Amino acid sequence: MALPAIVRTGLLAHRERQTGEGPGREVAEEFADLVFTTTVGTPIDGISVTRRFQRILARAGLPHQRFHDLRHACASLLLSQGVPARVVMETLGHSQISLTLNTYSHVIPALGREAAERMDAVLRAG
Repeated sequence: MALPAIVRTGLLAHRERQTGEGPGREVAEEFADLVFTTTVGTPIDGISVTRRFQRILARAGLPHQRFHDLRHACASLLLSQGVPARVVMETLGHSQISLTLNTYSHVIPALGREAAERMDAVLRAG
């Protein structure tokens, strides 16, 4: 899957920090391919992720939201930027396009308005 350059850069920097020198940085071979781990290199659990996410939101002055809501934000942002629904479906790992379109149908009307405005501009220019 293609990643935005800013995400790739952030993940590479994270990997360097994660595998850096220092106590507790030895990573068991069985977990060496994990991107996010505990400070001792073992898999993190969902509860820990949720707690840390909530602390980050609070420090940033943002309202409480579920970690899973980030997935919805991603899909909505991609669709609103004109990314084809099929690409969004593949990014999210949905098995069928209907799931993507039904779940994010609230974004589609805005895209329809934008398409009409673009068509209007093309017809007027000609």
